[in-house]
Amino acid sequence: MREIVLLACGECKRKNYSTTKNKRNTPDKLNLDKYCRFCRKHTTHKETKA
Repeated sequence: MREIVLLACGECKRKNYSTTKNKRNTPDKLNLDKYCRFCRKHTTHKETKA
């Protein structure tokens, strides 16, 4: 049931991270604070389509 999802920076919109999530337990989109190497700061990364 785990699916691979991509995380994109909320500011520059670049896809920086990939992770997995269980769609049954977390049907909503992920929003995580991660470091963006292009912005050079911590920003909110949102789940995008793979």
